Amino acid sequence: MFTLIHKDRHSGARLGKLTTGHGEIETPVFMPVGTHATVKGVFPKDLLESGAQIMLSNAYHVFLRPGLKVIEKSGGLHKFMSWDKPILTDSGGYQVFSLALLRKVNDHGVIFQSHIDGKSHTFTPEIVVEIQEALGSDIMMPLDECAHYPCTRDHAEVAMKRTLDWASRSKKVFKKKHQSLFCIVQGATYEDLREDCAKELVDMDFDGYAIGGVSVGEPSNLIYNTLELVSGLLPEQKPRYAMGIGYPQDIIEAVERGVDMFDCVV
Repeated sequence: MFTLIHKDRHSGARLGKLTTGHGEIETPVFMPVGTHATVKGVFPKDLLESGAQIMLSNAYHVFLRPGLKVIEKSGGLHKFMSWDKPILTDSGGYQVFSLALLRKVNDHGVIFQSHIDGKSHTFTPEIVVEIQEALGSDIMMPLDECAHYPCTRDHAEVAMKRTLDWASRSKKVFKKKHQSLFCIVQGATYEDLREDCAKELVDMDFDGYAIGGVSVGEPSNLIYNTLELVSGLLPEQKPRYAMGIGYPQDIIEAVERGVDMFDCVV
């Protein structure tokens, strides 16, 4: 549950509080990235001392190694990571789609070869939700298709429509319990596609709204334009998450445009 505490009079900046099964998060918030269930070179206790409120992990990487059986034997992702605060898991969609020569995509899902051992795996929206439910993360992201930059409008539209379909399928199989399901707004740099995607996702009513397909090589002005456009279309009473935004100046610009959550591996 997200509580909007205060809005700035002169910008879109907001203060909020996001309540999860593992505690409250004050927003705006930067999420350290533990792609493989650990932040490189940093112990969990050091993250706590630094003021980190939530950590991000990647379902794709954790699924491949160490695997769900190891995580489940450990008592879930929180215990495996020795982290009792909130965790957000990314679906791994971006990583899968970056394996250009090792994957095939269709409307059903994605078939890909592991970059570790070459084994074939299938990710569908339903499977990705099941994986993240097994991990026990507090916030999960659905499978989506992130169009590269630059890309044609036709390609961006196909990816956006597939993202909408996959979001709908994810929501149908999602079991509330103590987890939240966010969605991801796609559409590349095409404003009409971004608007269409945001409006349809708002109608589906997710727990939070991420802005994907930003910071994928486009210039800063296009990133900021996309953040401002999409933020203005999202519900005030739901958290907004700019995926892959982590440079200090970019965070400031995003906060001014009403974004609440950020992550970056840089």
